[in-house]
Amino acid sequence: MSALNTFEEEIQDRKKKELAILNSLLDEKKNRIAQIKDEKLREIKEKYENEAENKAQREFARITESARLEAKKILFDAINTNMSTALEAIKRELKNYTKKADYKKTLEKMVLYSKRHLGDDIIIKCREADIPYLKEMKVTIGSNISSMGGIVAVDKSQSREIDLTFEELLENHEDEIKNFLYEKMIK
Repeated sequence: MSALNTFEEEIQDRKKKELAILNSLLDEKKNRIAQIKDEKLREIKEKYENEAENKAQREFARITESARLEAKKILFDAINTNMSTALEAIKRELKNYTKKADYKKTLEKMVLYSKRHLGDDIIIKCREADIPYLKEMKVTIGSNISSMGGIVAVDKSQSREIDLTFEELLENHEDEIKNFLYEKMIK
């Protein structure tokens, strides 16, 4: 039986050696799988961190641009409100100006300007309140107009007309006035 025992011991030793080799291979495979798993997890984490960072930057840029546009809109609205208020103040001042003595001189200048461009024989359309001033200038008075002030001059053939009413002058110079006011508001 000793040969049988020896044979059994050899089989047991061989089993132990094979098991040790298999356990060693298993440990190596476990380590490789753990390394691969860790690498994949690191790659996935890095990918999503980059993606999150990119999304955050895009969202930040979108929010910033939106805020910038909103600020411009607020500024634009404020400028327009101030511009409207300033234009209304100009109109009030022009209405008040028609009550001052200098207004008569302005009417005289308007008549002289009209005569230079249309000839001496002109018809003047004006506000009813301006008729006494214009009669002193010995010009033909036409129909009354509804205006803050100023005149509309027409040549005798009524083919040419010069509108020098305050409304028309404001409208013709509106861009210049707005640019002037805008420069004053920004400073």
